[in-house]
Amino acid sequence: MKIKKGDNVYIVKGKDRGKSGKVSSVFPQKNKILIQELNQYKKSIKPKKEGEKGRTVLISMPISTPNVKIICPKCGQKTRVGFKFEGENKLRNCKKCDSNFK
Repeated sequence: MKIKKGDNVYIVKGKDRGKSGKVSSVFPQKNKILIQELNQYKKSIKPKKEGEKGRTVLISMPISTPNVKIICPKCGQKTRVGFKFEGENKLRNCKKCDSNFK
């Protein structure tokens, strides 16, 4: 997967279009990522004990990987990710400024 945990990404499509955030989890089998404090939905929770009230909680939901672009740490632009091979190492690089990601 081209996007890793800890990357800064920009949302291209969806209800949070135009916002950016940090990737907190990656789900490669589902091709989705979880971004901190973005793509949040309300979930109703029933009371568990007698006398307790029900409540609503904001939960971050995963967003599809093609709906985001990675932000290059060097040039700061929204870009696609490419790969380069240096010896036996496979490195991710920016398509715009050709610098390597960590």
